Amino acid sequence: MSERRDAGRPTFPRGMEIATGWAWRLLLLGVATYALLWVLNFFSAITVPIAVALLLTALTSGLVDRLQGWRVPRSVGTLAVVLGFLAVVTGLVLVVGTQVSRQFDDLRRRVVDGIADLQDWLQTGPLRLTDAQLQRYIDTAQEKIAQADGVLFTTAGEVGVTVSHFVAGLFVVLFATIFFLYDGKRIWAWIVLLFPRSSRDRVHSSGETAWHSLTAFVRATIVVALVDAIGIALAASLLNVPLALAIGVLVFLGAFVPIIGAFTSGLVAVGIALVAQGPWTALFMLIAVLAVQQIESHVLQPFVMGRIVSVHPLGVILAIVAGITVGGVVGALVAVPIAACLNGVVRHLATDEGERFASDGLPADEQHPPVEPAPEQA
Repeated sequence: MSERRDAGRPTFPRGMEIATGWAWRLLLLGVATYALLWVLNFFSAITVPIAVALLLTALTSGLVDRLQGWRVPRSVGTLAVVLGFLAVVTGLVLVVGTQVSRQFDDLRRRVVDGIADLQDWLQTGPLRLTDAQLQRYIDTAQEKIAQADGVLFTTAGEVGVTVSHFVAGLFVVLFATIFFLYDGKRIWAWIVLLFPRSSRDRVHSSGETAWHSLTAFVRATIVVALVDAIGIALAASLLNVPLALAIGVLVFLGAFVPIIGAFTSGLVAVGIALVAQGPWTALFMLIAVLAVQQIESHVLQPFVMGRIVSVHPLGVILAIVAGITVGGVVGALVAVPIAACLNGVVRHLATDEGERFASDGLPADEQHPPVEPAPEQA
C-alpha cells in the first residue's frame, strides 16, 4: 500500500529538493535574525549600555585579576580599577576642554579670515564671480538657514531627550561594569544553567572562547588606537595645527571602529588645518593621516589585530557596514567585536575541544560527572 501511495506522489528533481530545503531553513534563519535585531533595537536603552559595559570589562578585567593575584580582595580591586578608569577619562576631558577653551577664540578668528579669503578667491580666482552673484549665493544660504529655524527647535528637543538617555545609559554602564568585574563568573555560571544539561559543556566552552576573543580584540584595538592617536596628534602638533590634543583624543576614540574610524576622524584634523593654516598645511596633514593609516593597515592590523582576532579585512568591512545599517554609530562600534566573538566560537565548535564544562561557581546539586563509556561486551 505504501508503494502504491508513493507512486501517486509527484517527484521533483534532487537539486530542487536540496534547494527548497536550504531555502526554508535560510528563510527561518533570516526571520529569527530580524526578530532578534528588532528586540535588541527595541530595548536599546539596556542592550547598548550592556554592550559597552562588556567592552570595558574585557579591557579592565585583567587588572582586577592581577590585583586579586596580589591578595587584594576582588571588591577592593574592582572599585580601584573603576575609579582609576573614571579618573583617566575625567582627566582627558578636562585637558581637552582646557585646550579647546584656550584656542577656540583664535580658531574662530581664523575661520572668519578663511571665509574672507574664500570670498576673495571666488571673485579673483578662476570662477570670477561678481559681487551680485556672490551676494545671491549668500542670500540663498541665509534663506535656507532661516527656513530651518522651526526644525532647530524640534532638533533641540530631540537632543535633550538623547542627552537624558545618554546620562541614564552611563549609569547603567557604570553599574554593569562593576558587577561584571566583581561577579562575572557567577553571572555566566547562572546563564549556563539556563541551557539543557547535555549542552552546558559546549555553551560554557563557547562562552569562554568568545570572551577570550573579545578580550584580545579590545586589547589589540587599544594598541592600534594609541598608535593612530599619537601619530596624528604628533603630526598636528609639528604642523602647528590648533587643538592637536583634542584631535588625538578624537582619533583614539574613532579607532575603535577599525579601518575607517581613525581615517574619518583624521579628516577632522585635515579640516582644522585647512581652516587654521591654509591648503598647504592641510595637504601635509592629509599626508600624515594617510601615512599613519598605511602603518595601521600594513603593520598593526596584520601583526597585532590579525594574529589575535583572525578576522579577514573583508569581514571587518562587511561587519562595519552591517553595524552602521542596523545600529548607526553604536552598531559600528560593536559590530567587529561581535564578528570576532562569532569567528572564535565557530572555530571552536568546529573542533573537538572544550567538551567538558568546568563548573566553577555552580551549586553542588547542578554539577554533574562526565558520562563513563559503556564497557565493551565480549
